[in-house]
Amino acid sequence: MYNFLVTFGRLVALVLVASEPAWADKKESQLNTVDSSLSTHQSRGSKIPQLSEVGLPLTSAQMLVQSQQEQANPPSQGAEQAGAILITGVKANPTDKGVEVILQTTQGDKLQVVNRSTGNNFIADISGGQLRLPSGEAFTFRSEKPLAGVTEITVTNVDAITVRVTVVGETSQPTVELFDDDAGLIFGVASAATATQPQPEAPQTTEKPATEAPREEPAAQQDDPIELVVTGEQDGYRAPDASTATRTDTPLRDVPQSIQVVPQQVLKDQQVNTLNEALQNVSGVISTGANYSQFNSFTIRGFEATDFGGNYLRNGLSDRFGGRSTNFSNIERIEILRGPASVLFGGGSPGGTINIVTKQPLRDPFYSVEAAIGSYDFYRGAIDLSGPLDDSKTALYRLNASYEKAGSFVDFNDRENSYIAPTLSVAIGKNTTLTLDGEYNKINQSYFNGVPAVGTVLPNPNGKIPSNRNIGQPDGVYSPEVVRVGYNLEHKFSEDWLLRNAFYYSHLYLRNRNSYFTASLDPDQRTIQRGVQDADDRYQTYDLSTNIMGKFSTGSIKHQLLFGVDLNRYDQYQSEYEGRTGTPLDLFAPNYRSDRFEVIFSGNEATLTDSLGVYIQNQVAFAENFKLLLGGRFDIFEQTRTDRVSNTEQFQSGNAFSPRVGIVYQPIPPISLYASYSKSFTPTIGRAVDGEQFEPGRGTQYEVGVKADINDSLSATLAFFDLTRSNVVTNDPNNPGFSIQTGEQNSRGIELNFAGSILPGWNIIAGYAYTDARTTKDNSIPIDNRLNNVPEHSLSLWTTYELQKGDLKGFGFGLGLFYVGDRQGDLANTFTLPSYFRTDAAIFYKRDKFRVALNIRNLFDVKYFESAYSDLTVYPAEPLTLQGTVSWQF
Repeated sequence: MYNFLVTFGRLVALVLVASEPAWADKKESQLNTVDSSLSTHQSRGSKIPQLSEVGLPLTSAQMLVQSQQEQANPPSQGAEQAGAILITGVKANPTDKGVEVILQTTQGDKLQVVNRSTGNNFIADISGGQLRLPSGEAFTFRSEKPLAGVTEITVTNVDAITVRVTVVGETSQPTVELFDDDAGLIFGVASAATATQPQPEAPQTTEKPATEAPREEPAAQQDDPIELVVTGEQDGYRAPDASTATRTDTPLRDVPQSIQVVPQQVLKDQQVNTLNEALQNVSGVISTGANYSQFNSFTIRGFEATDFGGNYLRNGLSDRFGGRSTNFSNIERIEILRGPASVLFGGGSPGGTINIVTKQPLRDPFYSVEAAIGSYDFYRGAIDLSGPLDDSKTALYRLNASYEKAGSFVDFNDRENSYIAPTLSVAIGKNTTLTLDGEYNKINQSYFNGVPAVGTVLPNPNGKIPSNRNIGQPDGVYSPEVVRVGYNLEHKFSEDWLLRNAFYYSHLYLRNRNSYFTASLDPDQRTIQRGVQDADDRYQTYDLSTNIMGKFSTGSIKHQLLFGVDLNRYDQYQSEYEGRTGTPLDLFAPNYRSDRFEVIFSGNEATLTDSLGVYIQNQVAFAENFKLLLGGRFDIFEQTRTDRVSNTEQFQSGNAFSPRVGIVYQPIPPISLYASYSKSFTPTIGRAVDGEQFEPGRGTQYEVGVKADINDSLSATLAFFDLTRSNVVTNDPNNPGFSIQTGEQNSRGIELNFAGSILPGWNIIAGYAYTDARTTKDNSIPIDNRLNNVPEHSLSLWTTYELQKGDLKGFGFGLGLFYVGDRQGDLANTFTLPSYFRTDAAIFYKRDKFRVALNIRNLFDVKYFESAYSDLTVYPAEPLTLQGTVSWQF
């Protein structure tokens, strides 16, 4: 049965990896939070005490004999053949800093140690060794909750010639030092609670192994430090946990919903500058705007996700301006939760949620300078500075700043982006941390509103419209300016209870000048009638979130409870605009005159929206392999819209309840089977012909799937979903000019994702999505029409390989393959955007703290179209582009 389950899990993941896990980029351990500083270990006495001789502060410390299956096929045979050095015992001794874990061997100097950090885990792989008692039995060492801030220490055999040491931090990565003496390899683990004072000893509650190796008492001597070679970024290509799905740091394998993370290393390897470039790695996410256009929007599982619609988060709080202003110099990673998320974050489109996680201050000094140059006069410079402000490291800072100036293959479509983001983190006592952060982003960009489908996607008797054609004027301006300030306060009442209080104030000034759009296409199919608009929009948002999270048990059942309250205010206190007819333009022989004629539309409005949400969630573990997630949220919202021209006011209010339930069953530790049900809501503003206000739009999703940890460095997720959007506003057939809520849309499909390391130096992030998104009820759109900008099939693969040894060590290359199938250009399905297959590539070289890279997008210069909103608004894709980057850390 066990073998069948293992085989099933590997088939689901569609990959079989028989090699040891690996990780890529070589980095200093000070890069983030793993402190692998080398120092001289204090000399110990001639006798190292046994576990039975000390009062060890461990709740459980065991050496366990391996399963009967391993005994039937003892890895010692492979170890002997490979010449592995035997580690005959593992001991744990208390120290004034915490605990030291001793791997007993007389040939420690011949072992090679490679370590990395993944989430809150410190992992060290010891090549050339094997845990083996003198009797020939393999064993595993495990210590549960040995120290404050450390939940577990394990030492295990990975294969016949590799031993792995794992130290799991509770809320952050642990501090670990490595030494060598006559006793063997020694890992010193520091306690978070005893960083400045010794930890009192506790009674020993240990269990001896079935067979214990004899211990030799080494002579006292000075320890020789061993160099720790750190490979890979903090998470590499695989992120083991994320907070978006549950608002807690829950392992992804325990979340009964599909969530994908685009970590820092992927962003760096691809030299990502826009959200479009980042989310191309996420299956089921399709851009609905061009990579070079003035805003970002996407469909997730078939439904459009926009910032103003509530589908963007910033560090877990609502971000109404995320699609208008996103600068990657301060982004640590991006988390995408597929499906409804209203139970935790309030209203939003049911397709999914995009959480942008920013960089946080580091405990060790870190300084980085980066410069980039590329096609179409692209120039960019950035700095990233971080470290402590005092000797005790209670005050930490981080400063990210960048400036970017770029052109485009589209005529006079230029961009200038200025950005600065300071962050300060202060430890107010040992249990309380306050983080203050701010951000200023100013973008000046030309306005581009696409070109007609006739002459691009559809035939035109006049020929093809040039791909660089801009229907706007050279002096058109789209200029968002964003200011964000906020704080995050965390207080630990105990090891099991935590209070979080966070706040963001954001302000957006959106200046739109001389922005032209296509009003219609003349019968000659070359002359377009243009409109032109000016606008000044000012928005401000206030987002306050408070929650308390606690862990407790009822008998043998474990609970992780989350209770919270969100307060939000979205204030569009100025929306002043005017649109006029402009000078017609010949698409094939343009003469850019900028005349204005009669007024088409105008207005001066203000809209204020207030909302209150209360939610509760319980993650219940009936057993280590069976977990239940229950959650619910109740929202109240009200909106007041003021028309300053007519001096009228319209008020509307509503409420919604959003439940979620999910289960996770793990037949074997690497495999998680899950199922979930969830709902969402979106405030729908407006009234029917009888004066009744519209009900909130609703989303309902059923999802089942499998998550597999193929090894410690590679994971996969397979998900099946059925998602329905109801209460969609559609035309009232009996009352022209009015609407009713009888529309419905459905999306169902399959998603498969991989992320992690296949071999040492070989990383991969890949995904496939099948999405069948259609209109199921409507009064004006034909039933069974496909939703626009949603391909039936899409595929993405990005992989890099870095040489691990030899004269070319540090040299690497990357390859990206991206396929997007046919998509409908509008809801009426009047035209189709053809499929495309794009190839990206990268070449890089890293030496110590220096890195140089060349990234190539659209390597074979494929002509294709990114998206379309109507038959008058089609976005051609970028041709071949190059970007060279040089960075230096010091």
